[in-house]
Formats: sequence, structure tokens, C-alpha cells
Amino acid sequence: MSDPRPAPLLTLRGIGKSFLGVRVLDGVDLDVAPGEVHAVVGENGAGKSTLMKIVSGGYVPDEGTVELAGEARVFRGPRDAQRAGVGIIHQEFNLLPERTVAENVYLGHEPVRRGLVDRRAMLDRTADLLTSIGETGLPADARVGRLGVAQQQVVEIAKALALDARLLIMDEPTAALADHEVELLYGLVRRLQRRGIGLLYVSHRLTEVFDLSGRITVLKDGRRVTTVDTADTTADELVRHMVGRELSSYYPDRAAAGDVGAVRLTVRDAGNRKLRGVDLEMRAGEVLGVGGLQGSGRSALARALFGVSPFTTGDVTLDGKPVRLRSPRAAMRTGVAYVTEDRKGEGIVPRQSVLDNALLASRAVFAARSGRAARTQRVRDLLAAVEVRAAGDDQEIRFLSGGNQQKVVLARWLAVNPRILLFDEPTRGIDVGAKSAIHDLIRRLARDGAAVLMISSDLPELLGMSDRIVVMRDGRIAGELPAGATEEDVVALAVGTVREAAR
Repeated sequence: MSDPRPAPLLTLRGIGKSFLGVRVLDGVDLDVAPGEVHAVVGENGAGKSTLMKIVSGGYVPDEGTVELAGEARVFRGPRDAQRAGVGIIHQEFNLLPERTVAENVYLGHEPVRRGLVDRRAMLDRTADLLTSIGETGLPADARVGRLGVAQQQVVEIAKALALDARLLIMDEPTAALADHEVELLYGLVRRLQRRGIGLLYVSHRLTEVFDLSGRITVLKDGRRVTTVDTADTTADELVRHMVGRELSSYYPDRAAAGDVGAVRLTVRDAGNRKLRGVDLEMRAGEVLGVGGLQGSGRSALARALFGVSPFTTGDVTLDGKPVRLRSPRAAMRTGVAYVTEDRKGEGIVPRQSVLDNALLASRAVFAARSGRAARTQRVRDLLAAVEVRAAGDDQEIRFLSGGNQQKVVLARWLAVNPRILLFDEPTRGIDVGAKSAIHDLIRRLARDGAAVLMISSDLPELLGMSDRIVVMRDGRIAGELPAGATEEDVVALAVGTVREAAR
């Protein structure tokens, strides 16, 4: 009986790669058919990025072969791969913000007429290209810098298609997208499939892997563990392949009744430009989850409590005493810590060292020079305690994985002994193994007496980590749910299909 799967568009056989004697990839086999979404998953350090760079011409493999449409290829650089029909959409876009969509799409290969760039032809071709993938609402003459993240992603895809890409690599394509933009990406991926374009899809988000892919390859320690049909596996099985344990042990135990202490923070009828009528209590020893749709006020709540955009009405008390959180410095000195949603933009200073990043909060709270050596040693001890993997604490933090960057941020706040910890999307863009370590740290902080507020768009995470959940809608708290609530309970409050729960 003949194999129903079409002949592969891409075939990798026995791919191996080493750097300075360290084996990064070892005998990896993989193939992608035309019109197929083939997902690649694994922890940070599993070899995913190196494999994608080999396919897209960034690296030449030490062993093995790369075949495109049955023809063996050796890509000597990204342009080589582009000419062969391989495009890659990086998590961080490579666009010129002051140029138009058309100028970005045809950068370096503009249509020419009589020795000059034919701008009319460039605009028309870009418009036709966008129409062919169903993006009729994106003007070809729009300035890229004025576009949203989802539209900029479309421009990156159009750039690849303008070079006749047959294979597209998508690296964490939803990491920077809002919830409603993810659905738009889903539609675009399916339209690309219908055109017969093969997609290699790299993501930490198992939900979208199951929504979009036909097959999944799991990498671990540079080796292919397995390739499975998506319909024949489960999230639990994938996690077991990636990290060696069941999904059921993915979240630490919730707080027992005796673990939850007195009310630590109280907010009464508070508001600002984005929030109104907020009533909230946070208790020592408890993880209070915050759910809601994008734009519902979740991040605005954390930023108000940290003094970035302070409350202008209402009252806030900390351990029974009125406080005025008018600035981040005031919040820090009161004992409030904030792990921001935008780790790269707001959470770290990329070109500073691991140690300097971990000392930022201590330097802001303790201005005196006295005790500086002791504080530095405490931060070093905390970096070791949270198991940051780095070449040394003098290494620039930008070279660390997302999970290790987040651990540095956590060590920064642990150094000032916070009473209140605010986490906004604490595991976004982090692999499943590092997520578990972050979850354990959050729970440990609560058990040590901190009051923790955790915002998450990942409903399984929100439900698995929270002792209590408040759901936000339109800048106010729509209701409260106990531990053991369901995804349907959260969504119903978030979209307003039920009456507000009692608070």
C-alpha cells in the first residue's frame, strides 16, 4: 500500500553539530511535506535553534545532509537558503520601521525600470502578495513602524514569500502577540498550508502546537527523542518526552488552609485612568491569580500596585497601615516587587552582566555604600540558589536563555526581602522545564510568607498555580473564583456571560 504522505519538501538526515567540542546536535532526522505544519518542541538547550539555523543557512552541519525537494543542499549562508526557497520568521523581527511595507518586502531585490526602482510595480506586487495570503487590510504603502506586532509579522512572512519561499520556519511566532492576534496568525498559517508551503513551527506553547501541527518532533540534549502524529499523542506524553515527568506533576501543591496567613495588602475602591472600583485583598502565604482578556486591566493593576501608573482614587493598606505607592522606588521601599511582563524591554538591561542585573533592586532600595559587599555576596548566593545557568555572573544577561533571565530577575527581588510579589506573565516564552522551576520558586516564596499576585494568560497555569483567582474585565474586577475553578468559569467571567461572582 502506498504512503499517503506526499514526497518530503525538506529532509534532514543524521544532522550533527558541535561548538568548541560540545555536541549540540547528534544524528537528528526530520522531514517536512508540502503544506504540512511540523512542530519542533523541547526545552531550552535541546538544539532547536541550532537545527533551525542549519536549515536556514546560519550554520553548516558537521555531519549529515540537508535535502530540499529531493536535492542535497549545502547552504553557505542565509542568502543561499533564501535563493533555494527557505524563509525564517524570527521571534524578533528584522524590519526597517521608517520604510513602507513594500520597501521592506522587496528590500535588496526591488523591481527596476530604466535603471530606477519601479515604486509603482513594487506597491502593486506587494498588494498582490498580501491579497494572496488573505491580508487585504494591510496597505502596501503603510510605514512599518506604525503597524502592530501581528501586522509586522505578516510583513516578515510576505518578505519570505516574495523570495518564492517553499519552506517557512516560524520561531516562537506568538510570543509577542496579544490573545486576539494569535487567532489571526492561526488563519494565516492555514492559508499558507493551502498554498502548499511547508512550515517548521517552533513553540513552547503546547496548545498552539496541538492546534496547528500535523506532526511533532521532540528534541532533548541535541537528539531527536521521537516524531509523532499530533492526533496520536497528548500534552502529558510530550512533556514526559521533553523533561522526563508527567504533566500532572507540573505544578506544585497549592497552599493548605494553615499556610494562608493574615491579610497583607488591601485595596479599596481604587482607580486610575485604566482601572475603576478595584477591591482586592492579598494574604501572606497565598498565590492570588489574576485572569482576564488582553486589555482587561490585568497589567494595569500590577503597574498601579508598583507605582508605575499609581492609583489616583481609593485606599491601599499594607499590613494594616495606609500606604501611598506613588512611584516604583516608593513601592520597592515599602516591600513591593514587580516581575514585569516585558522581560526584555523592562525586566533586564541586556548588555549588563548577570550580577549587575541582579543588583538593580538592592541598589535602588539601599543607597548607602555601607554593607555593599554583603549585599553583593547575598545576590551571588541567591543566583546559585535559583540555579541560574551562566558562564559566570560577569556574563552579559542577553546571552542567557529566557528561563535563566527570569531567574536572575527573581534573584534581584529576593535580595530585598519583599512582602508583596507581583508577577505578570512569569513564564511567557520559557520552556516547560524552566517553567516548572519558576512555579516552584513562586510557591516557595508564598510558603515563606510573601503575598503573591500572579497574572497569566495561560489558563492551565492560572488554574494550576492559584489558591484564589480574580478575573478582570473592562478595568474592574468582574468576580472571584476559588481554587479548583475551571477554564470555563474563568472565560465566562472574562467575557461577561455570567453575573459577577461574589467578592
